[in-house]
Amino acid sequence: MKNILIGGKWIDTNNYIEVINPYTGKTIDIVSKASPELLKEAVESAIRGSKAMRNLSRYKRFEILSKTAELILKRKDELAMTMTLESGKPLAFSKGEVSRAHETIVLSAEEAKRLGGEVIPFDAAPTSLDKYCFYIRVPVGIVLSITPFNFPLNLVCHKVGPAIAAGNSIIHKPASKTPLTSLILGEILLEAGLPKEALNIVICSAEDTENYLVKNPSIRKISFTGSKLIGERIASNAGLKKISMELGSNSGVIVDENVNIDKVISAVKMGAFGYSGQVCIHCQRAYVHESIYEEFREKIVNAANNLVIGNPIEMTTDIGPMIDEKEIVRVKSWLEEAKSQGAKILCGGERENLILKPTVIENVTEEMKVVKDETFGPTLALIPFTDFKDAVSKLNDSIYGLQAGIFTENLRNAYYAIDNLDVGGVMINDIPTFRLDLMPYGGVKGSGYGREGPRYAIEEMTEIKCVRFHI
Repeated sequence: MKNILIGGKWIDTNNYIEVINPYTGKTIDIVSKASPELLKEAVESAIRGSKAMRNLSRYKRFEILSKTAELILKRKDELAMTMTLESGKPLAFSKGEVSRAHETIVLSAEEAKRLGGEVIPFDAAPTSLDKYCFYIRVPVGIVLSITPFNFPLNLVCHKVGPAIAAGNSIIHKPASKTPLTSLILGEILLEAGLPKEALNIVICSAEDTENYLVKNPSIRKISFTGSKLIGERIASNAGLKKISMELGSNSGVIVDENVNIDKVISAVKMGAFGYSGQVCIHCQRAYVHESIYEEFREKIVNAANNLVIGNPIEMTTDIGPMIDEKEIVRVKSWLEEAKSQGAKILCGGERENLILKPTVIENVTEEMKVVKDETFGPTLALIPFTDFKDAVSKLNDSIYGLQAGIFTENLRNAYYAIDNLDVGGVMINDIPTFRLDLMPYGGVKGSGYGREGPRYAIEEMTEIKCVRFHI
């Protein structure tokens, strides 16, 4: 049994939720659920914790985060297996996530020492009698972190790490389906020397999160990763707060003529089907030049059929279960709807328990859900094109705009895509699923606003305080 963390204390609430292994369907643990009264207590703890954090030097924050990174590596096997058991993520992917989380915390530690301001030459103004002023960056106070099930360690680190580096306290609300990894991270942070009241980890309902955390005026910053629907609800209820939203997408890739198809296939198969497509920058749409379309179609179907499906605790497994019954039923219904509207399923589409076989589909239209909405499942829609600019236009025809991938040997086409794609990130000769943890990451349109990556998140977790001397 695992308890929630409030004010440095692990609290048994006598009200529990079960954490289910998606592959076996069995309960792997139970976790205490926070009541509204305890959520209020978490906020009070975070208020006190924010004062303690504000008084920590930048070097002390660096030390705490550096120690956290060391402890993540010491517990890497435990963290990876916990992620796999609670999320169904194949173990090889979980191990990779631990490595990324370590890097995210190291980057946050480094940025803690760089956090500064800027001198502003007042004599640049014609009427100024003063020659200089400057600004500094100060913590916002309390950061509310809300994360989804699919990256239960690294996405948490992308919020908690920068918040600590900036000198804030944190209330973290992990996904109820994958809370165990966050609770281990809580143990690590306390062991690393984080002030006890600076970190509060609570598991609660979406309704209680909204009423007692999102709406609370003491919380000055919300960092949310999740669906567009929930993001819109949070934004409408948050009040006067700073908000970062990393929402969904139906990310596309354009495969131009004269590319190395085998290299493209190797990348696209993991972008489309890795972790059963349960990634916000999952490669969902592939616009393929008509001159290579048939070869690409044959090879991507072959690649999908040769992925290893099975138990996620096996290092050789590529495809494990989706997170729950509701999600696999939804994706299958979208596929069946597309099929009834004239689409052709080239491979996959079948399920076994919570595993959906990697699915390639063609003859699609822009109005089908498998194209225009976020499937968040192991699906890839193939769409041929003749004109590169037309492919860019079709990729742009979406309410989302997180990332896009472009494979081309034509420099003019590459620059055209960079200049004209309405997305937060353009990956040239790579899939939209590419992400380094130091890059500014985020989207436009329905994919949200704000940027992650420790340096950029810290800017959004601080306020500018302007100082002017008159002597």
